[in-house]
Amino acid sequence: MAIVNRIAGYADEMTGWRRHLHTIPELGRECFKTAAFVEEKLREFGVDEIQTGIATTGIVAIINGQGNGPTIGLRADMDGLPIIETTGLEYQSTHEGRMHACGHDGHTTMLLGAAKYLCETRNFSGCVALIFQPDEEATGGAEAMVEEGILDTFDISQVYGIHNMPEMPVGNFYTTTGPLMAGADVFDINIKGRGGHGAMPHDTVDPVLAACSIAQAIQTIVSRNLNASERLVISVTQIHTGSVDNVIPDTAYMNGTVRSFTPEVRDLAERRLREIVAGQAASYGCDAEVVYNRGYPATHNSAEGVVTATKAARDVSGVEAVVDDFEPVMGSEDFSYMLEKRPGAYLFMGQGPSAGLHHPEYNFNDDVAPVGASFFARLVETAQPVRR
Repeated sequence: MAIVNRIAGYADEMTGWRRHLHTIPELGRECFKTAAFVEEKLREFGVDEIQTGIATTGIVAIINGQGNGPTIGLRADMDGLPIIETTGLEYQSTHEGRMHACGHDGHTTMLLGAAKYLCETRNFSGCVALIFQPDEEATGGAEAMVEEGILDTFDISQVYGIHNMPEMPVGNFYTTTGPLMAGADVFDINIKGRGGHGAMPHDTVDPVLAACSIAQAIQTIVSRNLNASERLVISVTQIHTGSVDNVIPDTAYMNGTVRSFTPEVRDLAERRLREIVAGQAASYGCDAEVVYNRGYPATHNSAEGVVTATKAARDVSGVEAVVDDFEPVMGSEDFSYMLEKRPGAYLFMGQGPSAGLHHPEYNFNDDVAPVGASFFARLVETAQPVRR
């Protein structure tokens, strides 16, 4: 593994940054302590320009290279999760009920490591835009930063990001051209019937039966409405109704998620879900309302972005350690909003044996931070070499 020597020399320092960040996880856009730490380090490194307060606590910092050229964007997410940590680490979260259970403390550290190196060496043309983003886990901080104009303000021509992956070999990289992660939608279904005595169901309009029928019928969207070569997941994850054994309730509530990779399949899923709910509810004499919220779009990598990213990853980790035709996953990621506007790529990076993401015993592997920082650094030097 060809970790950049200068970055390897930062390893202990990076571990210190990461473990400090691990103690102060913050949620959503309220990443004030995290952003203050990041800003302090960036100013210490000597970035050429810095803008704070984007999407509340987001930061964009600019490092100028040698001569004219485009601006490449590198993104790290900063927020944690509302999880009670159970690792027992000496640097465990000091913010009760909040935890860095997805490794965003590590992602921030990797980009800081790359920032320090790039400020020292400046062995690239054009500029680098370092994007430190809040609110990946909740309401889409990436979308907010795009809407606030960072891509245009800083003339960013391409964007890249990485995410750690537990249980994959340390330092291996995984990506693919086209969709890598799914779009994520949420549906809520409110069913209205007429309750009554459980011993006299003939006097009621039972919303419980309607809910059960709807939950089963929704699954036919995948099995009967979708071409078998396409990908779609529809999961009913909640059904709440009733409060006692001998009363049929008036109402039932259902909730779930839809994961897809293309706009066409997304449209199909929403349309058929609405049709099925209306039809099934009517067949039981109930009324039903569907609230369908479209969340993060699918994360689509551009072909040229994957070529650039995998070349840099192979320079760092070796040819055999980089997979460029990785099977897409049904998880979602708000970096998709940036990739909708600019070419680029998102990659997974193995971090070795570990509790899973979003688990209360998860911990980022500090040994991979120099690998990720080296990837970011090589990516810049590969995409925007100095013109001799």
